[in-house]
Amino acid sequence: MDITTVIINFQTPDLLDRAVRSFKRFYPETPLIIIDNGSKDLGQSKKLIKSFGEEFESTEGVFLETNIFHGPAMDLAIKEYVNTKYVFFLDSDTVTKKGGFLEEMDEIISSEREIYGMGEIIKANKRGYKSETGKEILLTPYMLINTDLYSSLRPFIHHGQPTLHNFSDAASKGFMLKAYKISDYIDHIWRGTADRFGYGLGFKGKLDYLLNKLGL
Repeated sequence: MDITTVIINFQTPDLLDRAVRSFKRFYPETPLIIIDNGSKDLGQSKKLIKSFGEEFESTEGVFLETNIFHGPAMDLAIKEYVNTKYVFFLDSDTVTKKGGFLEEMDEIISSEREIYGMGEIIKANKRGYKSETGKEILLTPYMLINTDLYSSLRPFIHHGQPTLHNFSDAASKGFMLKAYKISDYIDHIWRGTADRFGYGLGFKGKLDYLLNKLGL
């Protein structure tokens, strides 16, 4: 498989330990890059990530000086560190229950040129909130992306839905998102990092929330 897995971590070494170990149990040889997003946790995250590099095959850490936030960190991973045709993004607050999903996803996405990404699909409005009349996006905790096609689209950004503009561009160019029930294989805690540290969206996040409430 021409796939690299990427996990973004910010000050949650307890969650990260579980995410990495459960994933590597089923995919010991799959390349794994862990982006530490400027954690300031007395070196706990850095120490743990370095230990993974010694314990597990094809596992490396990238240590950022500051927190550039989740979307930009995913963008950085694709542009600077991933050398495979596909990247599988996995959140740090996940637990992989069983294997087989990467093989199936790889077979499907490799067989259809128009598929840009795979995973669980929801619809979101322009503010990033769920809406049945919105546009299709993949849930970011576990999604497979074609890195070659990514470069022709607007990047992932710092936002509650960091993929929003990227997937909008993909749709306008005729690239497909393919539904895949990955939650059958991976448990996601939801907001494992955000509940502890928030999204860091500031005024922009509050404005989007207000405008969404007003239907604007």
